[in-house]
Amino acid sequence: MRVFHIAERCLEQPDAPAALPASGFLWLALDRSLLDTGLGPLQELLTRLGGSALVDLHVSDLRNAQLTSHFESTSAYDLLVFRRLTTGAGSSPRFLDDATDPGPARPAGGDASGAIEALRTLDTHPVGLVVYDRLLLSVHPTACPVLAFFAQRLLQAAPLPDGSSRLPPGPADLMMRLVNHMVDGYLDLRRPLTRQLTTLQRDLLNARHRRVDWHALLESRNTLHWLEDVCDDQHSAVQEWMDALDEWPRPEGSVAARERELLRLRSSDVLEHIERVLGHLRRLESSAESAVQMHFSALSQRTNDIMRTLTVLTAIFLPLNLITGIFGMNFDTLPLIHSRTGFWIALGSMGTLALGLAGFFWRKRYLGTRH
Repeated sequence: MRVFHIAERCLEQPDAPAALPASGFLWLALDRSLLDTGLGPLQELLTRLGGSALVDLHVSDLRNAQLTSHFESTSAYDLLVFRRLTTGAGSSPRFLDDATDPGPARPAGGDASGAIEALRTLDTHPVGLVVYDRLLLSVHPTACPVLAFFAQRLLQAAPLPDGSSRLPPGPADLMMRLVNHMVDGYLDLRRPLTRQLTTLQRDLLNARHRRVDWHALLESRNTLHWLEDVCDDQHSAVQEWMDALDEWPRPEGSVAARERELLRLRSSDVLEHIERVLGHLRRLESSAESAVQMHFSALSQRTNDIMRTLTVLTAIFLPLNLITGIFGMNFDTLPLIHSRTGFWIALGSMGTLALGLAGFFWRKRYLGTRH
């Protein structure tokens, strides 16, 4: 467990203090495994610093690695569980830009297998955030980059020239900064998803591209559906947090009122970011569905063009077969049958008839690519 005292500056302490400091607030960041090995001392610490231990049901929620994003409130603290976007290697989703970067001139119908393999490793892990009046408890998965990023950022934060601080004024504000950083990971994912689906759509609509990677398209659609479900849960959790924030007692003093207003604005900003991700995911889903429909419409049109051409060719050669059938009958008194020029007359008549029919069908736009 890492302990941070945040006031005018952020200082990391080796151990948890016996009581709350005179100013500022405390941030306790711990690994999820500590809930199994050191739950008793942790509950005693929360009772001493926050005034209340965690409810058993909330302890079970924080232990559950498959829990969806949600919000719950008690009289002593608020609990927000938010799922963080991760990869199989636990790295940032920005690595997908390398896998899907088309380079200076990506050819049409390019292979999206690199992006597919990258997106297949995507996963989410819950981060539990418990907000007391002057205490924030965050429960992270092992080697969580969010914890490492914010610990370094807070410890290196310097005062502004006017004497103000970049540090969060309270535990709720720090919680929303953590959540906002996790939402940014979903915003970063929009570009590789768009590139991948653009490549797949180009393959679907390219008449010369003989092989469509339907497996890649299915993987993309499944990823979009999964991300939409995750973001829906996140949106509901943040909305419930904002509703609970409206029920907090009205702050006394201009400074406290301003901090409350900034907290609400930050919460609204996080909610707007989630809505942007949801809107982009839904647009991509609609675009993928439209591309599939356009692909099958193009196939149907191409099939109709082929059948029309074959029908016209059949119509042209049908009277020629009739002529050859008549002259192939076993009668001795057929016209031109004994004439030396009969063959050439029949051949010329057949050619003239074929060219006439071809010209007629061409004028009717039954032949060629004109519609």
